[in-house]
Amino acid sequence: MSLSPCQQRAFKTLQESPDNVFLTGVAGSGKSYLIRQFLQKLSRDAFPVLASTGAAAVLIGGRTFHSFFGLGIMEGGPRQTLIRAMTDRRLANRIKKIQGFILDEVSMVSGGALTVAEQLCRHHLDSDKSWGGLRVIAVGDFGQLPPIDKVGGQRDWAFLTDVWQQSEWKTEFLKTILRSEDEEYIGILNYIREGIVNTEVENYLEARTLIDETDQDVPYFLARRAQVDRYNSDRLAALPNKEVILSTEYTGSPVLKAQLKRIAPIPEKLELKEGALVMTRINDPKYRFINGSVGTVAQIGEKEIFIRFRRGDIAVEKTTFSLLSADGESLATARNFPLTLAYALTIHKSQGVTVDQMVTDLRGLWDPGQAYVALSRLKSGQGLSLVGWDRDSIRVDSQVVKFHQSEATRAASLLSSVPHSS
Repeated sequence: MSLSPCQQRAFKTLQESPDNVFLTGVAGSGKSYLIRQFLQKLSRDAFPVLASTGAAAVLIGGRTFHSFFGLGIMEGGPRQTLIRAMTDRRLANRIKKIQGFILDEVSMVSGGALTVAEQLCRHHLDSDKSWGGLRVIAVGDFGQLPPIDKVGGQRDWAFLTDVWQQSEWKTEFLKTILRSEDEEYIGILNYIREGIVNTEVENYLEARTLIDETDQDVPYFLARRAQVDRYNSDRLAALPNKEVILSTEYTGSPVLKAQLKRIAPIPEKLELKEGALVMTRINDPKYRFINGSVGTVAQIGEKEIFIRFRRGDIAVEKTTFSLLSADGESLATARNFPLTLAYALTIHKSQGVTVDQMVTDLRGLWDPGQAYVALSRLKSGQGLSLVGWDRDSIRVDSQVVKFHQSEATRAASLLSSVPHSS
C-alpha cells in the first residue's frame, strides 16, 4: 500500500521531527496504517502504544493509557489520583525507561486524565518541560467517539486543557480518504462529521432508506448490543447447516479473564455454521484481509477455517489476544479464530472496521460522532442502506466544531507563512 501525499508528509514529520505530534484526519484516511509503518523501526519498550480503552488496547496489542500511568478509575478526582501516583515507584520506573509514547484514540481520553498523566511525567522525570521531555504522538479524530467523563455538564475533551496547548503539537491532518474514492459520499461524510444536516444530506440519506426492510447478507450496524446479539442469533439459527461451537481458550486469573471476556474482539463461544456471514477482527500480516473484511464460512476445521471472500477462499488460523499489564507483561490471554458473526455489530465496536456494504439505523443515537463513526466504515455510498434516520442522531459537540475551525485556521496560517519558491 503506497502512502498518500498527506501521509508522506506526516510520515516524514513522525520520523524526522523531535516535536510532539497530533496525527488526525477524517475516518478512513489511514491514521492507524501510518502508525503501524512508523512503529516498525521502533522498540515498543522505548515507545509503547497506549490506547484510550481496554478494547482498543487488546486489539492493537498495547496497554491502556490509564493503566500505564497508574490512574485507575481516578477515584477521588484528578488531584487525589495525582497524589497517589506520585509515590508509585513502578510508575516512576516505567516513565524513566521510555523515550515517548503513542496515544491511540485520543478523543476518548478525558482532559482530567491527560492533565494528571502529564504532571506525573514531569514529576517522575524531574523536569519542567512539557511531558517531562518525552515525545508524545497523539492519534485520533475528535469528530468521532467522545470521552465518557463530563465537567460542569460538558464533555471533558482533552483539547480544552492547558496541557493540550502546552504540548505544542505539530498537527498533521490526513485529508485523503483512502477507504473511499466516492467523492459524493466523502462530501456527505464531511458534513455529518461537523453535524451539518442540509438539503444535500437529507436527500442522500432519504434516497438510501429502505422501504421494505428485508434480511440481507450485509452487516447491520446497530446502536445497542442486545439488538446485535439477538439479530446474529436469529440469522444463524435460520441456516440449515450443522452448528459448530468453538470455545475461546483463556489464561489468567478469574478476575482478569472476566475482564478480557468483556473487551476482547472475539466472543467466549464462537458459534458458526457453514454459510454463515462472518467478519475478520484483525489486520492480516500477509494483507489478505483486514479488520472488517466480510465473507462466508466455506469450511470449518480444527486448525483453520476457510472464509469465502470475493477474491476466493482464504484460510484463517487462530490468534491470541492479550491483556497487558502497565509494564507490558501478559496478564491474561484469549485464543480463538479472529472471527465474529457479521450479520450485525455495534457502532461503538466498529471503529477501525472497513466494509463494502452495510445496513444501519441512525435513529435514537446519543453520542456525538456516533452517526459519523457508523457511516464512515463504508468504502462507498453505493453500499449504504438505512433502516431509518433522524436529525437528532447526527450530532457533534459544539466545542469540537470550534476546535476543528481553530485547527483549520492555524494550518492555513502556517501554510501562508511558508515562502514560495520562485
